[in-house]
Amino acid sequence: MDGRSGADQGGTSRFGRGMIVAAWLVLLALLTLSFHSYLERRANPNRTPESGIDGAGVREVRLKRNPTGHYLAGGEINGLRVTFLVDTGATDVALSEQLANRLRLNKGQPRLSQTANGTVRSWTTLLDDVRLGSIRLSNVPASILPSMTSGEVLLGMSFLKQLELVQRGNQLTLKQY
Repeated sequence: MDGRSGADQGGTSRFGRGMIVAAWLVLLALLTLSFHSYLERRANPNRTPESGIDGAGVREVRLKRNPTGHYLAGGEINGLRVTFLVDTGATDVALSEQLANRLRLNKGQPRLSQTANGTVRSWTTLLDDVRLGSIRLSNVPASILPSMTSGEVLLGMSFLKQLELVQRGNQLTLKQY
């Protein structure tokens, strides 16, 4: 005999099994976080868009298309980080009412807006500052849509019409002259 009581051996054995279970749970949590991060990077390969200013002072942002064919990019509205979905079919920059409230935007004139889901009520507003990489625009017209989910902000033509857009392959280049 080794001189230890049966209670000591059982307690040690339970402790060992508990540590193995805890190690597996930590490993599963780390794998889940890692996979979630991978999926986010894949859905939005432009969380921090590639951008710069050339010798002539032209601001340029290059976006990679995601696997579903969309251009998503990290940016800012009035200093708040947001995710933009480039949408040349949207007349204005469009954002949810929830985000508009967080930004403390004033609701302007009510109107009806045509969306992919039909006609919805919306309000006009004005964004003081919109940034996408090195591109920055002020006083950008926008629409507040209460029916819109609080995910991405549609980066519509009220922003895009002030830029040159060139799409080649899986890349969209936006230039501000």
